[in-house]
Amino acid sequence: MQFLLLTYYDEAEVAALSETDLESQYAAYRVYTKTLIDAGVFQSGNALHDTASARSVRVRDGDVMATDGPFAETKEQLGGYYLIECASMAEAERWAAAMPAAFAGTVEIRPVLDY
Repeated sequence: MQFLLLTYYDEAEVAALSETDLESQYAAYRVYTKTLIDAGVFQSGNALHDTASARSVRVRDGDVMATDGPFAETKEQLGGYYLIECASMAEAERWAAAMPAAFAGTVEIRPVLDY
C-alpha cells in the first residue's frame, strides 16, 4: 500500500536558520532518503519552493481565479513529500516518525487510493 508523507514546517523558522544549520537539515534528509531507498520503501519525493512562489487556482461558475500563495492561513506550510510503499499504516507511522520534519514540524500521513 502506498502512503504520502507530507512535511509541514514554519517557513519563517527555516528562513532564520544559518547556512550551517540549513546544510545540517539537508544532510539529515539525504540520510533519511537513503534509508528509505535501502529499505525498499521509497517511491518518490521532493521538496517544494516556499509558499511565496505558489499559486492557487479555483474555477467557480466557469470563472478561473488564480491567486498568490496558499489560501489557508496556517503556522506550518507544506514543504515537501515522500511517497512510500508499506505494508500498513503502522509501518508508515514508523517511517514518518524517523523523518527530520517530525522533530521540528509535522508529518501528515495520507494513504493513497488505489483505483
